[in-house]
Amino acid sequence: MTNQELAVIFDRISALLEIKGEMVFKIRAYQRTAESLRSLAEEAQNLYSQNRLKEVPGIGKAIAEKIEELLKTGNLGFLQKLEAEIPTSLLELLQVPDLGPKKVALFWKQAGITNLEQLQAAAQAGKLRGLPGMGEKSEARILAGLEALSRRSDRMTLGQAWHRAEEWLAWLRAQPETHQAEAAGSLRRERETIGDLDLVIASENPTALMERFTQHPQVRRVRGEGENKSSVELLDGLNIQIWIQPPARFGSLWQYATGSKAHNVHVRELAIKKGLSLSERGMEDKQGTLLEFATEEQVYAQLGMAWMPAEIREDRGEVEASLKGRLPHLIDNSDLIANLHTHSTWSDGALSIEAMARSAIERGLKVLAITDHSRSLGVARGLKIADLHAQREELRTVQAKLGGQLRLLHGSEVEILADGSLDFPDEELAQLDLVIASLHSSLRQPRETITARLIGAIRNPHVDIIGHPSGRLLPNREGADLDWEAVLQAARESGVALEINADPERLDLNDVYARRAIELGILLTINSDAHSAEALDQIQFGVAVARRAWAAPENVINTWEVERLMQWLQQRS
Repeated sequence: MTNQELAVIFDRISALLEIKGEMVFKIRAYQRTAESLRSLAEEAQNLYSQNRLKEVPGIGKAIAEKIEELLKTGNLGFLQKLEAEIPTSLLELLQVPDLGPKKVALFWKQAGITNLEQLQAAAQAGKLRGLPGMGEKSEARILAGLEALSRRSDRMTLGQAWHRAEEWLAWLRAQPETHQAEAAGSLRRERETIGDLDLVIASENPTALMERFTQHPQVRRVRGEGENKSSVELLDGLNIQIWIQPPARFGSLWQYATGSKAHNVHVRELAIKKGLSLSERGMEDKQGTLLEFATEEQVYAQLGMAWMPAEIREDRGEVEASLKGRLPHLIDNSDLIANLHTHSTWSDGALSIEAMARSAIERGLKVLAITDHSRSLGVARGLKIADLHAQREELRTVQAKLGGQLRLLHGSEVEILADGSLDFPDEELAQLDLVIASLHSSLRQPRETITARLIGAIRNPHVDIIGHPSGRLLPNREGADLDWEAVLQAARESGVALEINADPERLDLNDVYARRAIELGILLTINSDAHSAEALDQIQFGVAVARRAWAAPENVINTWEVERLMQWLQQRS
């Protein structure tokens, strides 16, 4: 079993336990295990074989034994017992936006509802509003959530897609016929969710490689097979398409298969104007002579264009910019020196402040903000005011240990409450180095209400950053219905920075609104929202969003020198 597969099982256990009504600390133990497994850089199978499972944060003796059982047998007796006690169809109900385990348990225990069909029938018949804590508006929200659920697709997050692609690229690169293998399509352009995988290969012997690919034991069926292109469906439902050309034509292939469709059409039109026909094989002139290109740079140069990063190939002005020599200097992972949104064991993180700080130093960071949740977010063990004060003292102690290796900031991810107020009073916020205001609850409020709620936080003089502004969860939970132009105008007026949250399940602010923010002169910040050391590395996905938004280093406060960043924070306080 892979780490991702194990994580899904522990997520399932935690959900079933919460529906059952188990103690919070037990539920959280399984949730934390799932989080740790997802962020592991090394496969759990390897750790188990080396007797190192208990080195993983959050994995003690009991959890390690369950992982061992899963790795050995593929089954888990504890989960089977739970599934015998609780209808597993109840887990379907958790897919409905804003429907949590407690409500699911209520519907099951008091109304006998165990699946989506029964839930929809009960809501349509007005039978939910008589249950404790339910009313007509709650019932209407559930019906709206069911409608939204029906529109969902089987798409992967960017993180999941890269994980799967890297497995297959490693296999392809290990084949003797492969000269080069790379990701293409929407994955290479780093779109926020991915459907199928497109992989491109340079090979002089495509027939043997194609045959080995289509006969791979993970392939359920071959959807299409040709000399240079084949598409398969794997046992788990994932579709993969591979394209093969000789090394001399690899540049043409990679450019063609990267897309987007609109970008390719625009480029193809330029080729036609020059009397050339563009395909994955190269460019053919009117005499039928094929021009071959080993690199993408050669393809674009033939058309009088500069090469452009894959992330901006969406036909949003990049072709014109390339022709004029005005392509933007995009931000890169190496430009970031600060991470301004992380969590420790004070709330729902897996590591202590010191452990997080040392992990940040290992990654070359100069500034790290510890921003644990505020008191109202009980599910994340949010800090009370007294905890906040005690945490500040611990942070000072850790800072003294670290010396000048890293600048630690004491912050908080403060909940924007349903009534628009912030979770801590202004006098407490004023003592913090950094304040992030975020929406986590009541996301289905009417547009006017939730927009005003967010703008109120933006205008609070103590708020420095708006965290994951829409509150969405990819691939399926829609964000709040915000009046984005009003939000962005308020951010410009206040000088607050908007976060691109790098968690692959958020990537919020998205690239469209991030680009609009840049146009308006609004500052951005790219943060990992890390709850573990490994999650610090997911910052790359936030950088991808910023690149798709045409962000330069100057637009992102994490790239600034330490003193400049500190001056900006002090001016805002």
